[in-house]
Amino acid sequence: MNAEMKAMEQLPAGKNKNQLFEKLKTHAELIAAIVSGVFILAGWVLEKLDFSSVSIAFFLLAYIIGGFAKAKEGITDTIEKKSLNVEILMILAAIGSALIGYWMEGAILIFIFSLSGALETYTMNKSHKEISALMELQPEVALLVTGGTEKIVPVSELVIGDHILVKPGERVPSDGKIIRGRTTLDEAAITGESIPVSKETGDEVFAGTVNMNGSIIVEITKKSSETLFQKIIQLVQTAQSEKSPSQLFIEKFEGTYVKVVLAVVFAMMFIPHFLLGWSWTETFYRAMILLVVASPCALVASIMPATLAAISNGAKRGILFKGGIHLEKLQHVKAVAFDKTGTLTKGKPQVTDYIVKEGLEKKGIILKAASLEYYSNHPLATAIVNFSKEQHESDLLLPDFFEDVPGWGIKGTFGNEEWKIGKEQFVGRMDENSFAKNAAKQFAGEGKTTVCVEINGEISAIIALKDVVRAETKAAIDELNLKGIHTVMLTGDSEKTARAIAEESHVKEYIAECLPENKVNEVKKLKERFGQVAMVGDGINDAPALATANVGIAMGEGTDVALETADVVLMKNDLPRIYEAIRLSERMNRVIKQNIVFSISVIILLICSNFLQILDLPLGVIGHEGSTILVILNGLRLLK
Repeated sequence: MNAEMKAMEQLPAGKNKNQLFEKLKTHAELIAAIVSGVFILAGWVLEKLDFSSVSIAFFLLAYIIGGFAKAKEGITDTIEKKSLNVEILMILAAIGSALIGYWMEGAILIFIFSLSGALETYTMNKSHKEISALMELQPEVALLVTGGTEKIVPVSELVIGDHILVKPGERVPSDGKIIRGRTTLDEAAITGESIPVSKETGDEVFAGTVNMNGSIIVEITKKSSETLFQKIIQLVQTAQSEKSPSQLFIEKFEGTYVKVVLAVVFAMMFIPHFLLGWSWTETFYRAMILLVVASPCALVASIMPATLAAISNGAKRGILFKGGIHLEKLQHVKAVAFDKTGTLTKGKPQVTDYIVKEGLEKKGIILKAASLEYYSNHPLATAIVNFSKEQHESDLLLPDFFEDVPGWGIKGTFGNEEWKIGKEQFVGRMDENSFAKNAAKQFAGEGKTTVCVEINGEISAIIALKDVVRAETKAAIDELNLKGIHTVMLTGDSEKTARAIAEESHVKEYIAECLPENKVNEVKKLKERFGQVAMVGDGINDAPALATANVGIAMGEGTDVALETADVVLMKNDLPRIYEAIRLSERMNRVIKQNIVFSISVIILLICSNFLQILDLPLGVIGHEGSTILVILNGLRLLK
């Protein structure tokens, strides 16, 4: 029995009951709407059988059961915000229908209104599904290893430095690094990538990921409240609580619109009788129809369900939006500025070429160079060691002597060979026409960093390294360029390096030797040139530029500061997701426009039909509430 199975035994006895209650609560509106519909059907049958007085009782039950939730919501909202809303209009319309003897029509109004409310709640719950799913992926307990003993403890009690055992099939309880063992992890919950990732000693692991095979010992590196997993949850929660400018406008508009409708309805109760000669019954009847059809239910439901559905869609794809406002803005972006290191490139130098003096063995040179560099903690040294491991199966050699010279390189000996590895100034002088000088010039022109290898006072090899462009970068930039979005790279690197990376990554423009404070100024200039600008980065030095841009986009593996500052987070450092995010923004805005135009058109058509006395209350109810259901369903399309 694994740790999580044991933990289940420790859960409170009432937890399952609470979960059942929550499920019933989630579907309460739908259940009430269905029951209301059943009572309406029963009332209609009884009315046809001439049991009118009994049928009214069934219609009344349909009113109470179907309308309770919306009536409570409308009254509470009106009291709290001191502003009228569409729920109040629906309640008044249903009561008005009953007063003039249209019990069944009023009950149908309540039924369809409650059904559309249940559908809207379903949309909201669907959009919150990512939160619930993520919460369920977070283990509640961990297997703490101390002094050779194992103990089940709540995850919240883990502290930095604790060692935990994660067995095959279990989820990692908290962020940490592997100190013993090797395994494969399913990181789909974090990155959205379905292909499992191999992990070994020294590699980072994240809370919520699944251990596929081997057992591993993990050292905790973050508190449970500060894990990447928790940050994802917080980001999605923030996004779903923030409202877009369109939504805020509609909510402000709703209160004023409801007052105008009530004023017009009140006037219509009297004016047509005196000016047009309508009977009091007809006048009141038309006023009630106006009350129904003029309510902006469909208009109010045009934006929020669509926005939440789009945010949910993004979350499933590893694109986290911190609010509808940022998703809405993306469509209007005309230029995207990219940081170089860690964004367009992998952020770590790699050996791309090495040239060895004629007569010397390539394999032996790179193996000995890596054996010396192993004792340096410089990123270039690490890259050379990793390259040697990839190229040769031979174990590294043990030098007779070594010395790390900070800022310059490393030196050592193998038998009677004296080695120096580092900058050109650190090793012997290069002859102008030597292979080394020519190679160094060539690599420098390609934007590569060169490391010189000297043996017994003579330069014997040149190693070229480069922070290589990500495999997906070109495709991502090409998509943006084809869409007519201007792409710019901002980097602190030299002109040569910047030009080489820009050409390789296909960005249209680059700005070299750009300090962090310069990035802000460059983003401001881009805003003046193009209007709406997005900035993509991952480091602390990118945070000011991310905040300055209209939309800041952070790489998921970036620094905490970048993640907190950005408006959008790409969880898998996957640049093509930027284009997907822009397309999702376009889809969402298109659906919202469709909903608004459709809902306003239906309201105008129904109002005109009512004034022309060609619209009955049942058709008015179906037309109005049907349009509300249709706009919600249209918004739900954004979930896919």
